[in-house]
Amino acid sequence: MNPNEVQAIKDQQAYESKRGGPPEGFPQLPDIPGDRYVDPEFNKLEIERMWHKSWVYAIHSDEVPEVGSYVQWTRLGEPLFFIRGEDNEVRCFYNTCRHRGAPVVTEENGKSRGVTCKYHGWTYNTRGELINLRDRRDFVDLDMSCRGLIQVRCENIGNLYFVNLDPEAEPLRDYLGPAARDLDEVKPDTLILVDKQAIKVNCNVKILLDAFMETYHLKSIHQNTVDRFLDHRGTAITLWDKGHSRMVTPYKREGWKDPGVKGLPEVEGVDPFFENTNYSLFAYPNFVSPVAPAGIPVLCFWPDSIDTMTIEVHWFAPTWGDGERPERWDMRIKNFVDILDEDLQFADKIQKSVESAGLRGFPLNYQERRIYHWHAELDKRIGEADVPEHMRVPDKLGDWITEVDLTPAKASEPAES
Repeated sequence: MNPNEVQAIKDQQAYESKRGGPPEGFPQLPDIPGDRYVDPEFNKLEIERMWHKSWVYAIHSDEVPEVGSYVQWTRLGEPLFFIRGEDNEVRCFYNTCRHRGAPVVTEENGKSRGVTCKYHGWTYNTRGELINLRDRRDFVDLDMSCRGLIQVRCENIGNLYFVNLDPEAEPLRDYLGPAARDLDEVKPDTLILVDKQAIKVNCNVKILLDAFMETYHLKSIHQNTVDRFLDHRGTAITLWDKGHSRMVTPYKREGWKDPGVKGLPEVEGVDPFFENTNYSLFAYPNFVSPVAPAGIPVLCFWPDSIDTMTIEVHWFAPTWGDGERPERWDMRIKNFVDILDEDLQFADKIQKSVESAGLRGFPLNYQERRIYHWHAELDKRIGEADVPEHMRVPDKLGDWITEVDLTPAKASEPAES
């Protein structure tokens, strides 16, 4: 990591710990309107213009390990599947036969030299090209070259594959910007998939996303866990363009090490800074990852309906070599899930509150500015004019967004932050 940027984060942490109030010039933030969490029309706009037009993490390379390996994926509400082609490229397609719409993949995952619709037998190769169908003689001038499966934009950062339903979307790395740079720090092309689980929660997805944007809640619900070693008052927050951000929280005791990673292999060459502080990366709209040398959990928040959601927890780490997963991983995952349960305990109750007349809006403080940044970005993507006036979140933080120069520095010149 750039030494100048590391020092800037440390300086900000020191400032945050000692400040007596928000920095000079920080604006008073309007309340976040509660209707944004419950209004059906707003929810529809959010799905169509943000979720269906954003790059989102989907699968790890290990989930399609061999040529012909495939896995279904439906987190965006669309029937998709990934498959590794004979050229070793991972592609994503709509799970929709070009004949009459039946699925071409019916198992959750598997391996095949191609995929065949079980309805009428149309067959596609691993590149999605239509290669065979029954009774071709009965189709008049059917151009098979135009009847391949509909492909979805799919790009990767190392072994992590992202998708975007918008065929006109900018390239993944351009979209992620500094978030992609930070992922590169842990060499994602070397990380294996250690574990993956999904948890259903009865609340709007934004309610739980909000909780992972701030450390203001640590002393209330994490008293016996995270608050024992993290100093929330020293949290350094950086807002980036396009809704991305980071939150870097110092340990209460200098030199503290996470006992849960003792003995686990680490990514070679990772800056020690990532081991000596809690570095939480956020890629808009739903990707949260505490970056660490011994592997990273990635939390993805998915809307299922207007009042239900799923949180996925993925674990990526350097390989431990041959043999079963070390037992220490079981403890590490369990400890993390226990902390996550603390975060989830009020989600369904908050959902009931935002549905009631007792909640009009959320007043946010300086520590919670990442939440405001997220909502303001959502309005930009929907189109501010299309958001009902009483539900708008005007951009108040433009002057507080940090611009990052991602141009590679020349070998003879020091990098600039």
